[in-house]
Amino acid sequence: MLAQILATDPAIEVVGQAIDGQAGVDMVARLKPDLVTMDIHMPKMDGLEATERIMAYTPTPILVVSSSVHGVGMGRAFDALSAGALEVIKKPEPRDWADLERIGRDVIRKVKILAKVKVITHIRGRRGASPHRGVVPAPPVAEGYGIIAIGSSTGGPSALMNVLKALPRSFPLPIVIAQHIAEGFIPGLVSWLDSGCTISVRAATDGGSLEPGVAYFAPTGANIKLDRTCARYSAPEPGQLYIPSADTLLSSAARVYGARGIGVLLTGMGADGAAGLKAMHDAGALTIAQDEATSTVFGMPRAAIELGAAGSVLAIQDIGAEILRVVSR
Repeated sequence: MLAQILATDPAIEVVGQAIDGQAGVDMVARLKPDLVTMDIHMPKMDGLEATERIMAYTPTPILVVSSSVHGVGMGRAFDALSAGALEVIKKPEPRDWADLERIGRDVIRKVKILAKVKVITHIRGRRGASPHRGVVPAPPVAEGYGIIAIGSSTGGPSALMNVLKALPRSFPLPIVIAQHIAEGFIPGLVSWLDSGCTISVRAATDGGSLEPGVAYFAPTGANIKLDRTCARYSAPEPGQLYIPSADTLLSSAARVYGARGIGVLLTGMGADGAAGLKAMHDAGALTIAQDEATSTVFGMPRAAIELGAAGSVLAIQDIGAEILRVVSR
């Protein structure tokens, strides 16, 4: 089905189809494609191990196409992102076939964009190392800050893991996140991050209170706005390309929290979040953008930096530590 979808675009050529993970690794080394679509459940070698091998020896943009949106299979799909895959989408199921034209357009758009991403070698596939879970630092004490608002897109899940796992269970602020991701994947992303972090990670509820030491995810298909005590869903605004919108979240943090907010914009395509981060910066909030060297796609952070919205530009491995430092201070 994927081959047929991709064949409808004259700018895309499918150069090979692998019957299992090991065959996929071998074909990538031989054919050197611009991008790989990767299943998770395969014989001989699953998609996670195949991703690790490819990114360790022949780094290539990888789009994970998973049939599992819950449970162990979804956890392995997100582990593949930690191993260097760029994004995960849901494999079309029979109930989706009536909407296959729209699904096909989305797949083709992602393939064209991700094929241009310059990826780096991930040596984990060479040494067989497991993901590092981090060391729990001493608990911070909040001085004046009230919220952390984060926007992220392509490459965001692994970037978020890097930031959130640096925070201790006793972290004194709530964190609210707008992550662009395919429909149905928020529960799997929440479960994956919750299992790898010391703080709690949850899906936000409309009108639900925001507790310290908990990271909340906006739902797919709706925006999320902050008020003093809770987060509220809101309908997409005219012209918004990405839902949930990082601009909507960060702008609401600027209005409600002013200089008591911390805004973070991570890797992603486009410019969503740049205007919102600028609003936070102008309100006196602490604002951070991920740097180009560690961003999977530098679009969103670059747009924020060009607007003058970023108070600091940091490598992904330094953002969690910086948040801890300023909150403790």
